[in-house]
Amino acid sequence: MTQPAAPPRQPLLLPKIITTFQEGYRLPDLIRDSFAGLTVAIVALPLALAIAIASGVEPGIGLTTVIVAGLAISMLGGSRTQIGGPTAAFIVVVYGVVRDHGVSGLVTATFLAGLILIAAAFLRVGSLIRYVPEPVIRGFTVGIGVVIAFSQIQDVLGLTGKVPAEFFARLSALWAVRDTFSPASLGIAALTLAIIIGFRRYAPRFPGMVVAVGVASLLVVVFGLQVDTIGSRFGELAGGLPMPRLPDLSPQRLAEMLPSAFIIAFLAGIESLLSAMVADKMSGGRHRPNSEVLAQGVANAASALFGGLPATGAIARTATNIRAGGKTPVAGVVHALVVLVFVLVAAPLVSYFALPSLAAILLLTAWNMSEPHRLGEDLRGRREDILVMLLTFGLTVLVDLTTAISVGLAVSFALRFRRRQQPPPDWHTPQT
Repeated sequence: MTQPAAPPRQPLLLPKIITTFQEGYRLPDLIRDSFAGLTVAIVALPLALAIAIASGVEPGIGLTTVIVAGLAISMLGGSRTQIGGPTAAFIVVVYGVVRDHGVSGLVTATFLAGLILIAAAFLRVGSLIRYVPEPVIRGFTVGIGVVIAFSQIQDVLGLTGKVPAEFFARLSALWAVRDTFSPASLGIAALTLAIIIGFRRYAPRFPGMVVAVGVASLLVVVFGLQVDTIGSRFGELAGGLPMPRLPDLSPQRLAEMLPSAFIIAFLAGIESLLSAMVADKMSGGRHRPNSEVLAQGVANAASALFGGLPATGAIARTATNIRAGGKTPVAGVVHALVVLVFVLVAAPLVSYFALPSLAAILLLTAWNMSEPHRLGEDLRGRREDILVMLLTFGLTVLVDLTTAISVGLAVSFALRFRRRQQPPPDWHTPQT
C-alpha cells in the first residue's frame, strides 16, 4: 500500500503572503483582513507619533516608518499575522544615536542594520536567535521600559527646560525645574490613561487609544489649556512621503555607525521573532524565522531610504490584528495603506494632538513591556540568571543599551560555560 505523498516543503525564505495566495484568497478573506488592518492602523497612528517624539525625531518620521517598513514586513515576512513598524524597544538606542550622531547618523545605522539582517537571513541565522539567554532579554526589556517611562515624566508633568538623557543628570534637571509643573498637563495625561484602561477593560476590541488621544486633545483646544501639542512644538505635519535617497555611506561614517547598526539589527531580529512566536500561539500558525529576518532587513533598509526609524515586529499591534480577525499578511498591507491615506489626506489634524496624551501612551507601553507581574518569578530563578538579568537591567538604565547587551551576553555565556565545566555532584577526586 503506497503512502500518500507529503506536501512539498516551502522554501525557507518564501514570504507567507505568497503562500496565502497559493492556497486561495477570497472576498470574505479580504473583508476580514481589511477590518483588522483598519483597526491596527488606528492603534498604530498615535503610537508611531509618540515613539518618534520620544526618539528625538520629527513626529512624521514615525508615520513614514509605519508605511514603508510596515508594508515591507507584511509583503516579505514569514508570519501570517505579524504587524511591523516602529516600536518602543528602539527608543533608547535611537535617542542615543540621534543625540550623538544626528538624524543622518541614525539613517546610516538603520540602513546598515537592514543589510546585516539580510545577510543573517541568507546565512540562516534566524533560527539561532532563539538561543539568546532569556535573562538578557528580560533584563534589557525591563530596562528599556524604565528608561521610556522616566523619559516621559517631563511631558506628563508639563515641565519646561533642557533635560539631559543620562539617568541621574535627568533626575537632577527635572527637580531643578519642578516649579514649572503644569496641573493641566498632568490632568490630560491622567485622562488619557483612564480612557485607554477603561476601553481595555470594558471594550477591548475597540481602539480606545485613538479615542483617548482625540478626547484629550479636543479638551485642550476647546478650553484653551496651556498644554504643549505637536503643532506648538514641531509645527504642522507635512502630508505625503519624502523622496527616497541613499544615506551617507562613506567609509568613515560606516565605521562610526557600525556598533549602533549591530544593536539595531539585534533588537529587530529578537523582537520580530518573539512577536512571531506570540502570533503563532494566538493563531495556531507557524512562522518561517529566516524569511521573517529577511523581511526585517529589507524593511529597515527601505525605511532608511525614506529617512525613517528602525522597525521590527510589534507584539501589541500583532496581537491586536489577530484579535480583530486578521488571518493573513494582507491585514498588515491594509494597515500600512490606511496610514498612508491618513498622511495624504488628514496630516494637519496631527498638529492638535496633545503631547502629555502621547506621553501617557508611552507610559502604558513601558508598563506593558516591563511585565511587572513577572517580577516574582524572575527573582525565584537561578542565582546566575538573576545576576545576568539585574546586570543587564542596570547597565541599560545607567549606561547604554549597547554596553548592557554586550556585557549581559558575555557574562551569561561565561556562566553557562562554567556550569558545564563543573563536575557532577557525585563526582569525587580519586585518592592517590
